[in-house]
Amino acid sequence: MNEASIHNLQQEAIELLKQLIATPSFSKEEDRTALIIKDFLVLRRVEVHRLLNNIWVTNYHFDPNKPTILLNSHHDTVRPNKGYTGDPFSPVEKEGKLFGLGSNDAGGALVSLIVTFLHFYKSEDLKFNLVLTATAEEEISGHNGIEALLKSPQFLHSVRQPDSSPFLNWCAIVGEPTEMQMAVAERGLMVLDCIAKGRAGHAARDEGENAIYNAMAAIEWFRSFRFERSSGLLGPVKMSVTSIQTENKAHNVVPADCSFIVDTRINELYSFEEVLETIKANVRCEIHPRSTRLRSSSIELDHPLVKRGLALGRTYYGSPTTSDKALMPFPTLKMGPGDSARSHTADEYIYINELREGIRLYIQLLQELTVA
Repeated sequence: MNEASIHNLQQEAIELLKQLIATPSFSKEEDRTALIIKDFLVLRRVEVHRLLNNIWVTNYHFDPNKPTILLNSHHDTVRPNKGYTGDPFSPVEKEGKLFGLGSNDAGGALVSLIVTFLHFYKSEDLKFNLVLTATAEEEISGHNGIEALLKSPQFLHSVRQPDSSPFLNWCAIVGEPTEMQMAVAERGLMVLDCIAKGRAGHAARDEGENAIYNAMAAIEWFRSFRFERSSGLLGPVKMSVTSIQTENKAHNVVPADCSFIVDTRINELYSFEEVLETIKANVRCEIHPRSTRLRSSSIELDHPLVKRGLALGRTYYGSPTTSDKALMPFPTLKMGPGDSARSHTADEYIYINELREGIRLYIQLLQELTVA
């Protein structure tokens, strides 16, 4: 593909990304950016489908007898970091960077995948189908994003998948900021709501049992305990206490309850159930997992997507962060322009050249790809 064509796709991607930055799209509030993406595709004569705030399209010559590659990224964002020095919803190009909320996570990957899809949209000689999804609620691991879409009869019908055993010949590229290296594995995420119990009493007298002190003992265990098995790709299981509170408003009441939250990142060598069993055997408090659905995931190193990436000089690694990759029941590679270290930071940006390189590499990845 010549550089002029790449440049044209890059310009389309930049203009779309600017529109998305300028439009607030917090998780569960993505209706306006869903419409922007839909209009962008309709203007290019692509038939667009929508479920809730999720958008999807298929290639023009979709053939149910061919394997399918899903191109996915999300258009929701977190709320802006309080350290922003400018307007997070004002897209500004400066010194080779495009600034704005969601520019790096994951707007850059999203628009790069969209224009990559358009590049292949009417190709008649593809050895596979392409399905593009721009999905919601990724930042909160919500139920109305990619998970709802993949279970939807409307979606399954549009991509010619049977209700009983869909996705047998599918794989995916999930667009997240990875510097266009290949995240072949992800830690699983299990958030724990914990409650340490005590007994209320007056702080001025030797009364009650302070739930905060009981919580401190449990928190110290979470801080210091190390699970034995460490993964070559994902490292050890990691547990972080990220919030603690009581219901007390008065200073003179010994609290009966103290709640805290533990962010638990689990490698592929442990099941969620095994980790939970270990925790419950060692801490004196109630443990309530919010969800056990965001399991560790990986793609085999001999998968065609990974082998093609290696041929293009890409490296692979295990990602400590969780994405919609965890909710896909087929082999999935996480890869996209931008740098994960910039995600959720003040004055978020993506380099203009990162968009160009992302588009070029996505196209090269798919051009010579053969999947069974």
